[in-house]
Amino acid sequence: MTEPATTSLPMSEPTQAPDAQRTKRGRWKLLLLLLVTLAPVIASYFTYYVIRPQGENFYGQLISPQVELPDLEVLNSQGQTVNLRSLRGQWLLITVADAACDAACENKLYLSRQIHIGLGPEQDRLERVWLSLGHQAAPERLAKVLEGATVLRTEDKAISSWLQPDSKQQLSDHFYLVDPQGFWMMRFPPDPDLKAAASIKKTLNRLMRAAKFWDRPGR
Repeated sequence: MTEPATTSLPMSEPTQAPDAQRTKRGRWKLLLLLLVTLAPVIASYFTYYVIRPQGENFYGQLISPQVELPDLEVLNSQGQTVNLRSLRGQWLLITVADAACDAACENKLYLSRQIHIGLGPEQDRLERVWLSLGHQAAPERLAKVLEGATVLRTEDKAISSWLQPDSKQQLSDHFYLVDPQGFWMMRFPPDPDLKAAASIKKTLNRLMRAAKFWDRPGR
């Protein structure tokens, strides 16, 4: 009597195992590629927010804790109401001075323009802001030096509750720096000259490099 032929079923495990291994390797490669892509951004955030700039490495005084832009309504040069927090998204180099703008004020506005020009290709990441104290329009003689700057009119008391001068100094004596997240982070020494302006520009370049991969020009 002839025994019936036996049919063996194909073994699926050997073919499935290589597929699973290939899938696992593919996932690891994708994860590695993602980490390589994000590494500069992670490093930028880590440098700026964890390591933090050290005061001795920069010209100017770091503010700690940093102070957020206030929820404050001001007037722009067209007389329209805007909120100071709408300025977030750029580095802000702020000058504070009476609307009449004396010689010291005019000099600071001129220096802020030179600092901005000196940043070269990075200048689109910095906005010059003049917080003009009072309701008077900017004097005509300032038209050239204010070209490209943002002029906002407000009251002294409103700003002095946010920005603070150094001991024995006036609010109008300093440049103030606000980062793109909207935090006042630095105050520069009073009565700046061309040498001080060069030091401020150098500091701005270093800060911008530290934030390069998460900070983009414009808002």
